[in-house]
Amino acid sequence: MEFFKRLDRDAVHAHESALLDYATRQLAGIPGLQIVGTAPEKAGLVSFTVAGVHPHDLGTVLDEHGVAVRTGHHCAMPVMDYFKIPATARASFSLYNTFEEIDRLAAGIEEARKLFG
Repeated sequence: MEFFKRLDRDAVHAHESALLDYATRQLAGIPGLQIVGTAPEKAGLVSFTVAGVHPHDLGTVLDEHGVAVRTGHHCAMPVMDYFKIPATARASFSLYNTFEEIDRLAAGIEEARKLFG
């Protein structure tokens, strides 16, 4: 807790927002990738699907690239059933993440598209 108390919360929020904006732009350019959830004031995470690639397979490929994402229904099964989305991949960003990691995320998604597409 002492670590978090010393942080500049405004700077952390600005960094996380910049990461989210960058990730959204990077991922939006990937063919077949659909971002799920685009609220204007959302937290530093992006959920997505990739056409032809099951999120669990995507998670495995990304893990091989040193990128950790969550896959599944993320405790939102009723809404995912409503929208007929079986699962998503979700990348979360925080104060310790970098723009280079987002580049690795995008490269890993492209690799998965090649493997499964």
